[in-house]
Amino acid sequence: MRLIGLIAIALVLTLASLAAEAQPAAKIPRIGLIHVCLDHDPPGLAPLRKSLRGLGYEEGRTIHLDYRNQVDEDAARATAQAFVRERVDLIVAFENQAVRAVQAATSQIPVVFAHVSDPVNAGFVKSVARPGGNLTGVADYLGELQDKRLEILGEMVRLRRLLILTDPTDPVTPRLTGDIARAARQLKIELVERRASTEADLTKIFSALKKGAVDGMVIISPKLITNFPGQILRLSLEHKIPFGHHRDALVEQGALFSYGPDYMEVGQHIAGYIDRIVKGARPADLPIQQAARLRLVINLKTAQAFGITVPQSVLLRADQVIE
Repeated sequence: MRLIGLIAIALVLTLASLAAEAQPAAKIPRIGLIHVCLDHDPPGLAPLRKSLRGLGYEEGRTIHLDYRNQVDEDAARATAQAFVRERVDLIVAFENQAVRAVQAATSQIPVVFAHVSDPVNAGFVKSVARPGGNLTGVADYLGELQDKRLEILGEMVRLRRLLILTDPTDPVTPRLTGDIARAARQLKIELVERRASTEADLTKIFSALKKGAVDGMVIISPKLITNFPGQILRLSLEHKIPFGHHRDALVEQGALFSYGPDYMEVGQHIAGYIDRIVKGARPADLPIQQAARLRLVINLKTAQAFGITVPQSVLLRADQVIE
């Protein structure tokens, strides 16, 4: 009897082992991530990875992230098409150019976007509350933040003439130019518009500016903000033309200040979308979110180099001061 019992136990264990082997391995979600501009990663990328770990995902084991940084929108479009052919489970598109590329490539694969100007006016979603398609995400630096950056710059510098850089090939340029024009009229600031689409255009613009011709600068078009931040910063420092940005990292490199979202919060939002979508939620049912926390970072070294005295009232509002 004892022998029969041992045989029965061995048989049960063998069958259990065979049954376990027969079970299909759990599918690991594959996420394609696209960004345009080789000189930096999107500010939400590192916080996204950290937030996914906080949700229990382990990169390479329980989730696969395929991040591809592209030189321009055409390359982003090719990458989006490749992700569609490879049947990724979800695409994360950082900034307007990547979102446009992905939107043109698929209406089926779920898409989560971040760092966009205005998803409704850009045509990415039908409404903030009801996106209505395969796209949803975080609207984390809408046009009104540009107005606020102009106000902050005006508190630091006496703004009479303001250089605005626009890219005529960017679809949102006309609307954002209109927004800044209205703000400038209220503040009685004369706008000096210069158009650029290439590095050569930017170099030519700054070379032609006479010393003291403008008191500050605003980068209007998202394509310029995304494609040439390093070059614009270098030219700004060479010609001592102050400007504000949305990324803390550029202030650390020498920009006068940044005013924009807390990107840790943005990363948490993106990770939350990914988590819900891979578990079955539809982008059409997930409302657009906007980062609630905003950060002001000031570079006092740059201010001193430009001969700018930053008012105490502005310093007291800053989340970080670089000295």
